[in-house]
Amino acid sequence: MLFVTMCDLVFSVSDPWSTTRLVPDDPEFGLPIGNLTTPVGREAVLSCTVDHLGKYKVGWLKAEDQTILTLHNKVVTHNSRISVTHDNHRTWQLHIRQVKESDRGCYMCQINTSIMKKQVGCVDVHVPPDILYDETSADLSVQEGENATLVCKATGHPPPRITWRREDGEPILLRRGPREVVKVDTYNGSLLHFWRLDRRQMGAFLCIASNDVPPAVSKRIILNVNFAPVVKVPNQLLGAPLGTDVQLECYVEAFPNTINYWVKNRGEMLLDGPKYSIRENRSAYKVFMWLVIRSFGRTDIGTYNCVSTNSLGRAEGTLRLYEIKIYTGLPHGSTDNHVAIVGGLAEAARGQSSRTKGGSLDDRTGKASRASPAVTTLLALAITIALKLITAICVR
Repeated sequence: MLFVTMCDLVFSVSDPWSTTRLVPDDPEFGLPIGNLTTPVGREAVLSCTVDHLGKYKVGWLKAEDQTILTLHNKVVTHNSRISVTHDNHRTWQLHIRQVKESDRGCYMCQINTSIMKKQVGCVDVHVPPDILYDETSADLSVQEGENATLVCKATGHPPPRITWRREDGEPILLRRGPREVVKVDTYNGSLLHFWRLDRRQMGAFLCIASNDVPPAVSKRIILNVNFAPVVKVPNQLLGAPLGTDVQLECYVEAFPNTINYWVKNRGEMLLDGPKYSIRENRSAYKVFMWLVIRSFGRTDIGTYNCVSTNSLGRAEGTLRLYEIKIYTGLPHGSTDNHVAIVGGLAEAARGQSSRTKGGSLDDRTGKASRASPAVTTLLALAITIALKLITAICVR
């Protein structure tokens, strides 16, 4: 009895057709599927590796709603972008072509054993940013001193970052208090607030949305600050000798754009032509105005006004033009011609030559000699006339 049992045991161990050899191993997953990130429009490929599959089959499902996509080598879904491949060994690959946002989610690789075996891999679809124009500010016009907010909204995955900067490259001016203004090159956030707007804050702003998925996108938003004209005159009192060309200048700040012109003696509007050259240069809300009077004569003496007007108001600057008289003569005791300019604001008699009799610099002693009596007299006369002229204009 014992002999038979031992023989049976030896047979069962040595027999290659024994029952233990006929029972295959259960299928097992060889590798995890892993997660995948892909930009929209590309192809996503998920791999499922199975060992000892035997008679069983592999299927792919959408984990969220349990939609069957493929079964072994066949595609079950009607989605033409879905396909499955098998390397004839142990790996099944799920292909999703031209990935869309709706493809974002987890996918299940399943083996149809009696106790179902499964593993999951997820696909994250990255979407480049896109500006939401309906929720983003259009061009904006605000009165100076009022508050304003620029809004920029964008979609994308991951959620985009919003950055503001000026189109002209200048810093953004932000008011932090009644008197504190800070300058920043860029500002981050969907809302760009301006408190008590200043004309210097006017300009074109770029709202830039980015999320590291190219390309970044931007929208140009123009912020206009409306205010009435302000005129500044660099030189209100000008003098010139007869026969010369005289240039008058005005500087205007205003928005909206202004109509600008020149008026003489409060009546005659001056036009560009042989006598007058009129030009202007605009830069944002600033305008430079020039009036050139050719061959200045006695009839050109008087008051000139640069006038600027827009829908919010009118402003003007006043310039007074007078003659500078030039006398030439030969002062007593002098061998060189002298010129005395009378009527200017800061004119003085001066010689055409750097030397006068008895008035040259002594190289040996380093001391300057006295000016001649004629020069002193002309200098005093020039100063007196200039003071009288200024007093008369101020009284007028």
